[in-house]
Amino acid sequence: MKTTVLTTFILVGTVDSTDSQFATVELDLNPATSEGPATAVMPITAFPCKIKEGDTFYVIKLSESSEAVIQCKNKEDKGEK
Repeated sequence: MKTTVLTTFILVGTVDSTDSQFATVELDLNPATSEGPATAVMPITAFPCKIKEGDTFYVIKLSESSEAVIQCKNKEDKGEK
């Protein structure tokens, strides 16, 4: 069996819930696949912004040699400041 590793990707995440230390999130491939979202528990400290239930974020890895980074959706996109 041959295993394929993603070397570049963009995941679209949605925060399902948070507590003082962790966030439960759903992650979708972009473009979305028929597999549906994956669920993950991530530390709050992994996010470069304050998050709350329903917020959108992205996990981006643009090259084989780069690390994946988390980017928060611009709050101004939703009319928030």
